[in-house]
Amino acid sequence: MHSAASPLSSPFVLQQLAVFCGSRSGLDPAFVEDAKQLGQAMAQHQIGLVYGGGGKGLMGAVADAVLAGQGQVIGVIPEVLVGFEAQHPGVKDMRVVSDMHVRKKLMYELCDAALILPGGNGTLDELFEMLTWNTLKIHNKKIFVLNPQGFYDHLVAHIVHMQAQGFLYEEWSDRLVVVNSVAEFIAWMAANTSQIPPAK
Repeated sequence: MHSAASPLSSPFVLQQLAVFCGSRSGLDPAFVEDAKQLGQAMAQHQIGLVYGGGGKGLMGAVADAVLAGQGQVIGVIPEVLVGFEAQHPGVKDMRVVSDMHVRKKLMYELCDAALILPGGNGTLDELFEMLTWNTLKIHNKKIFVLNPQGFYDHLVAHIVHMQAQGFLYEEWSDRLVVVNSVAEFIAWMAANTSQIPPAK
């Protein structure tokens, strides 16, 4: 599934991308590979990473790849998760905050757009809070879902169902862009942003 470009797709500069994803790796090795490819592409195109600060799972994989490419990384982690999510030792700009709400708010403020990778309850919480804030005009930032191996097919189908049953205030695809690969995400950005830095 791939949504059309939304009315929010007026040109913008992508300097900082918030990536929301699992602190676990999942069972399919492709999930980790996609996280690594994303981090490599972000470093190559000089797009800074804003993420949850963990050193494990998909969070760790994307951060490792950005750092390996000499890219910029900002980690935002609440005090209660410093041990649980294994705070990444290589991230110099680590913001330790009081709670989950402050974490999400700061990540939204720091980013120009957000990308959702596979994850669990926390990842879905971050996605739907950002979608809700977008609908309420609290922010107007693009939200992307990376859907490898159809991981989010059922979720997207349920969003379509919510729309069909009259529970959404606007067309879902006006707020969400679904891409199936990292290459598709970078191609979308190159076609729809006013400036995407050239590859090094």
